[in-house]
Amino acid sequence: MRTVDLIQKKRDGHELSEAEISFLIEGYTRGDIPDYQMAAWAMAVYFQGMTASETAQLTMAMVRSGDQMDLSGIPGVKVDKHSTGGVGDTTSLLLVPLLAAAGVPVAKMSGRGLGHTGGTIDKLEAIPGFRTELSRDEFIAQVRTVGAAIIGQSGNFTPADKKLYGLRDVTATVDSIPLIASSIMSKKIAAGADAILLDVKTGGGAFMKTLDDSIRLAQAMVAIGTEVGRETVALITGMEQPLGNAVGNALEVKEAIEALHGKGSPRLQEVALTLGAHMLVLGGKAAGLEEARAALSAHIADGSALGKLKEMAAAQGGDTSVIDDPTLLPQAARVVAVPSPEEGYVQSIDAEEIGLAAMTLGAGRATKEAVIDLAVGIVLHKGIGEFVAKGEPLAELYVNSSEDTVREVATRVVAAFGLSGEPVPKPPLVYAVVSRHGVERLVEEPS
Repeated sequence: MRTVDLIQKKRDGHELSEAEISFLIEGYTRGDIPDYQMAAWAMAVYFQGMTASETAQLTMAMVRSGDQMDLSGIPGVKVDKHSTGGVGDTTSLLLVPLLAAAGVPVAKMSGRGLGHTGGTIDKLEAIPGFRTELSRDEFIAQVRTVGAAIIGQSGNFTPADKKLYGLRDVTATVDSIPLIASSIMSKKIAAGADAILLDVKTGGGAFMKTLDDSIRLAQAMVAIGTEVGRETVALITGMEQPLGNAVGNALEVKEAIEALHGKGSPRLQEVALTLGAHMLVLGGKAAGLEEARAALSAHIADGSALGKLKEMAAAQGGDTSVIDDPTLLPQAARVVAVPSPEEGYVQSIDAEEIGLAAMTLGAGRATKEAVIDLAVGIVLHKGIGEFVAKGEPLAELYVNSSEDTVREVATRVVAAFGLSGEPVPKPPLVYAVVSRHGVERLVEEPS
């Protein structure tokens, strides 16, 4: 085979075979195929797309490029969850102990935050002593005994994806649904899960801004999972505003603990229960969603889910006293209220802008090398549809920053809120469910 022939074949809209895709991915990973040829191929895919079969073959070629986690030593159906990224999205910290309490083993590898999207590993490191790096044997042993473990992405998983993503990032080919879908699914499949639940965000604070694009991405990922024998379901959830009230690492851990007590942001609890119910069904621990949801609610009410969080934290070296007393988490030097300049109903919140404002305070990293401040962030006091009086706080800033930075961030937070003189309905939380059976639209496009 010649790379130039495969570039031309895809440029002209033809389907590549499994052998041809493997040739490209293996050659590029080894360094035999140069960046400029792979960039040309990625641009051809950007314009011509890929079939479901091609996308599945690309995914598996990237899986085969590196290590794969073998979870066969853990009994039961292993269910993994992936979110396409959001602001104030703390669902993993709720779902992992919830699922473990319900008897579904969760062996989860998570990433760090970059830009305005928070990373689960950064949040967990707000718990003093929490080890996010375990050996494979330690990882699997903990899931067998505790029922759950969350570790950072390590080892040589999907090196082809890492290399190809870096190339796409500098060649304007990131926004290709087959390439996005194969990138996400290659990591999930390499992580060894039997079933996969995808949380695909839609709206202003999401990577996919429109409902139709979010559904197309979900369909592509579900098709990959189906093609390679992994039961896969995707939920399209709203990111018109931050999911929880807290944006920032220790603040989000505190909010997750509150949610496991049945308190805090109703939005966060509702999405976590909805995602968790689907995961419980995928894991074979409930016959239907209503039964699953009732079981999860019971694990919150009786404290067993919170107990699992403490058990997991203890197993990974974390100081569990912060779970009993969240004031022991890293604390910012001061808290600054951001008052509303006028009264009205909250019509919109620019979730991405809130995330970027929190990053400016130090809660996120602009580059992979940047150091984050675990204590700082933003806590929202108002959500879409709620009334705010003039002078009443829209949010509070938890800061270790200079006065100039605080003033800049406060101005950005105020600008992120749109107010209306008339009552505003609250936006839906779940827009659609995508599975191998098709698309179930629950509501229409966000307004």
